[in-house]
Amino acid sequence: MKWLKIFILLLFISGPLIAQNNPDPSVKSDILISRQALQNKIKGGWAGQTIGVTFGGSYEFRFEGSFIGDYQPLLWYNGYLKETMLNNPYLYDDLYMDLTFVDVFEKYGLDAPADSFANAFARAGYSLWHANQAARYNILHGIHPPLSGFWKNNPHADCIDYQIESDFAGLMSPAMPNTASAISDKIGHIMNYGDGWYGGVFVGAMYTLAFTSDSILFIIEEALKTIPAQSEFHQCIRDVIGWHAKYPEDWKQTWLEVQKKWANDIGCPDGVFAPFNIDAKVNAAYVVMGLLYGNKDFTRTLEIATRCGQDADCNPSSAGGILGALLGYDQIPAYWKMGLTEAESIPFKYTVMSLNSVYEIGMKHALENIRRNGGTVDGDQIRIKAQKPVAVRFEKSFEGLYPVLKKPVHWSDDKKQIDFEFEGTGFVMKGDASKWDSHSDFSFNAELYIDGKLVETIQLPVSFTGRRHELCWKYDLPKGKHKVLFKILNSSKDEEVRAGDVIIYSDHPVSGLANNQTHL
Repeated sequence: MKWLKIFILLLFISGPLIAQNNPDPSVKSDILISRQALQNKIKGGWAGQTIGVTFGGSYEFRFEGSFIGDYQPLLWYNGYLKETMLNNPYLYDDLYMDLTFVDVFEKYGLDAPADSFANAFARAGYSLWHANQAARYNILHGIHPPLSGFWKNNPHADCIDYQIESDFAGLMSPAMPNTASAISDKIGHIMNYGDGWYGGVFVGAMYTLAFTSDSILFIIEEALKTIPAQSEFHQCIRDVIGWHAKYPEDWKQTWLEVQKKWANDIGCPDGVFAPFNIDAKVNAAYVVMGLLYGNKDFTRTLEIATRCGQDADCNPSSAGGILGALLGYDQIPAYWKMGLTEAESIPFKYTVMSLNSVYEIGMKHALENIRRNGGTVDGDQIRIKAQKPVAVRFEKSFEGLYPVLKKPVHWSDDKKQIDFEFEGTGFVMKGDASKWDSHSDFSFNAELYIDGKLVETIQLPVSFTGRRHELCWKYDLPKGKHKVLFKILNSSKDEEVRAGDVIIYSDHPVSGLANNQTHL
């Protein structure tokens, strides 16, 4: 028995990660891991997501509502990583968003408040989209987290944004999914709410559990325990697990099932009545499909997550990062690390951090987090207090709202106002006053009237990084007929406000021609 205990202890120290005296990973106990093995997994997570986003970058939103056919080659070659990081640095928005938050932890400690993270990304020089940009606008105009991500203030609350940025929360919380959830509560609500927030909680939890098990199915199922069962996010991922069991050799059939049941977006104004889909749960489904059908094969995992389409760079990035953490840096196939060494010293755009530096800083934050949560670091041996996943609180965005119509709006002859009527419970008017790469400090001033009452005064910056993602919206109106007036108060010879369609919401769904709504 004595020699058996010594043998098990040696396994703890030399192996990648093994639950102490416990072959069943569903029963949690203290976990022992060597410093070298922990570093190897953290490096694997950061390298894996970098490889994944590089690989999928050429296909991002090129395939909307369809998967990428098998006949289409997917590009990868020696030097592609370095070349992309130097020549297309904007591709790595999910990475430099991650690193923005890592840098705040490094500067202000693990107790840094939400406003520190919010201000860091709101005032950063990079361009943002969807929930991130809506949150940035809110923060710069006095709406602070968590209200900056709340769906009534952010039409993109269910979008993918925090899901693609939450890697850091999991990598700094090995075997501690609830600790990662607490980090995601503080940071993820800056830009998301409901299913959009759950995407980050779920991805973060998968990273944490990649330190505890080499079973992909176990990692996914345990991570899903952090998400309330009544949420659509949970139901969607549970469906994917079931469809994988039903169609274990046919990821395309699972893709079709996801498309049939879950692909109708109701929140993101760019995805309503459109094939474009940046919804967190649908893209998380593609991440899970890559992991399940890939079955720890790095190539197959990235390929499937990419071929699912839609956000085809961020999804293989998440899948590659989680699998990289499971396998460890050393076990990522050499084919996928071609040119990685040359790229690891290149700082990501808008940051002073490279992969080499975040390997080191990420390890530092993980060790500190382990100590804070009851673990110990004794020389080369690290003991982690493993956590049983607990569901976070239930949230739902756009509750009781159903898009029923999209129609164009028109400016008055003097280009100073838009007015329209509708019947329903809410609306979003798409449009923009900015220009790509504009740094102008000019802003249009506008007013929104509903049924003759002033409900909002609005600034519309021309600066692209400061822009308002939609012109105006209002969700919580009493059901009935409403009149909307949108007025520009100041004009410009050099700038313009462009208006798009208006999306109308009601309290019940419609069914195509059976409920023709053109009379609205």
